[in-house]
Amino acid sequence: MSSKSAVYTSGHHESVLRSHNWRTAQNSAAYLLPSILPHMQILDLGCGPGTITTDFASLAPQGSVTGIDSSAAVLEQARVTAASRGVQNVQFFVGDIQALDYPDDTFDLVHVHQVLQHVGDPVQALREMRRVAKPGGIVAAREADFSAMTWYPEMNGLHEWQELYLRVARANGGEPDAGRRLHVWAREAGFQRGGMTLTVGTWCFSTPEERCWWSGMWADRMVDSDLAKSATKRGLATGEKLDSIAQAWRDWGEEDDGWFAMLHGEILCRKSNGSRE
Repeated sequence: MSSKSAVYTSGHHESVLRSHNWRTAQNSAAYLLPSILPHMQILDLGCGPGTITTDFASLAPQGSVTGIDSSAAVLEQARVTAASRGVQNVQFFVGDIQALDYPDDTFDLVHVHQVLQHVGDPVQALREMRRVAKPGGIVAAREADFSAMTWYPEMNGLHEWQELYLRVARANGGEPDAGRRLHVWAREAGFQRGGMTLTVGTWCFSTPEERCWWSGMWADRMVDSDLAKSATKRGLATGEKLDSIAQAWRDWGEEDDGWFAMLHGEILCRKSNGSRE
């Protein structure tokens, strides 16, 4: 088992969960939805507050869904999410994506969203995902690519945000440009290139309501979340600089022509029925 570890850059501050609770299977896993069948046994890794996980359970009513996260506190929120929707074929447990506590060949579908970028050894995580997938099963991943994010109008404060995030995430042991690396990591984990389907997904924030929500969330993250704590602890930014970046986000949110695009790499890997991929 890999000894590599990483610090979760975002943490679970309310400003972070504000974003996580917004995520759905439709806006965050649309590339995967045609592959989900009603009877599937699904494993959702790094499930957070369980919004996507619970959506999966609704799409597989004759199957079952298991959500795994490293935070027991956020899993309590996931259970509330599922209960509030009346979804019963889902359960949540604390676990480690790099050392899954499941036998080989257990799940029809193993999914991860915005997690591999925060893991010390994403290849080991994908090996574990492949191991617990059934022969013929699917391993699916969607990860952001921070260097590929773009916006209008040009604002120096947002460039400072982007550069700072990249530095903090890498200092914490992660890889914020995970999206462009998914197929490389998957090959290193044992999948053959011919068994992969690569796509790109985006989030776009441009309406007044979207800009207000997205900019306010990032402004709050820059001063209150674990990202801010890591930046100051590692000497990568001062409190004054973080306040300045937060204000840049608020200024962008007030731009009538404001537009922000977030690119994600997506990959579907089919586990072969044979002993080798």
